[in-house]
Amino acid sequence: MTDVSFLEMVRNAHRDGNYAGDEHGGGAGASGVGLPTGSPGNFWFATGIECSNPTIDHGQTRRDLLEECGHYRYWREDLGLVKELGLKYLRYGLPYHRVHLGPGKYDWEFADLAMAEMRRLEITPILDLLHFGVPDWLGNFQNPELPVHFADYADAVAERYPWVRCYTPVNEIYVTARMSGKDGLWNEQLTTDRGYVTALKHCVAASILANHVIAKRRPDCIIVQSESAEFTHEARAERSPEITLRNKLRFVALDLLYAHAPDADVCLYLMDNGMTREEYAWFMKGEPPGYQVMGNDYYGRNERIVLPNGDTQTAEDVLGWYQITKSYYDRYRKPVMHTETNVFDAEEAPAWLWKQWINVLRMRADGVPVLGFTWYSLIDQIDWDVGLAERKGTVNACGLYDLERKPRPVADAYRALLREFGRITIVPHGELFEITDAGARLKIEV
Repeated sequence: MTDVSFLEMVRNAHRDGNYAGDEHGGGAGASGVGLPTGSPGNFWFATGIECSNPTIDHGQTRRDLLEECGHYRYWREDLGLVKELGLKYLRYGLPYHRVHLGPGKYDWEFADLAMAEMRRLEITPILDLLHFGVPDWLGNFQNPELPVHFADYADAVAERYPWVRCYTPVNEIYVTARMSGKDGLWNEQLTTDRGYVTALKHCVAASILANHVIAKRRPDCIIVQSESAEFTHEARAERSPEITLRNKLRFVALDLLYAHAPDADVCLYLMDNGMTREEYAWFMKGEPPGYQVMGNDYYGRNERIVLPNGDTQTAEDVLGWYQITKSYYDRYRKPVMHTETNVFDAEEAPAWLWKQWINVLRMRADGVPVLGFTWYSLIDQIDWDVGLAERKGTVNACGLYDLERKPRPVADAYRALLREFGRITIVPHGELFEITDAGARLKIEV
């Protein structure tokens, strides 16, 4: 026996490191650096085309952001920018109010052009079917016929574009219902709890029925339910029942969608404001089919502080996307996607992008399956500083590109992020669990 270290023997035989096979996941395996490849195990980096279309002025004015931001004119260029950035996923909303002309009547002209171009560019759409507004002939979210008619529309979309797998049937149900039924800003413009609950149950029912018809055509469908990650802090020594209830109601859309029984006081609120026991039991039968992904949208303005005098101010990053989304994840235990974020200051946007990305990395490090991230949106928006409630024409400099399709500083920051992290997997060893074309099955908890 000698005093020679085994390392000397190893080095003589194999050199120091870079052993054969390391390229397949060993010490010198892939780090995740490089632009996304689009392989099934890749993390989903995305942007979105802003497509909100509610009405204001008691139904007299349609806010069609696809039109106001120039997408109907520059759709081909916009999709080219997505491709040029190196992104493989795009949250994309078809203009529901323009496509669905009446029962069984559709105008597919624009949708066909845009969808064919996405397919040609190998961009995977996460297809957004209802984004804050409905066609004029359906009225508004107080219409009990909405869920059935919307399901017909979703079925027609899924039939026409059978290659699409990923959907958001109804975007931000909580925000849709609250802004339309309680805050009085959009569509029916009601300011009542009953109006809010009615809009809420119709939107959730519409999403569920749409999910079912999509799953019938695509049993392997992936449903990315984008929902606003909300929280209201109260800077008062005595907590008010109103704010306590509001922080519980932020969950109610997902509670009904995922058949998660709400707190007792939320149930009482729902039933005091028009939800019947029979309707509640229908929601609680079970979650919709397909692979369900919980999307959480976070803007600094989603988080608020109510001051002692009752005034409200933005609470940006007191909790942040990580802490708020973690409470949603603990409640529903669904895979997570960061589905929207931005700021209105173009110079601050790169720093905000990196802060949100660090939130994602922290969440993943703590074992939460975060599978995607979205900067929303590709192009600047208009009048979101007033929640679209007034037609002022104010440009919100929150896009990766301005309205002339020139890059803003955040576009370079996102490109740098993609170069550094573009090939990370959805979960460690994600290749082992690659998404397949097998249909989803009932989730079983042991």
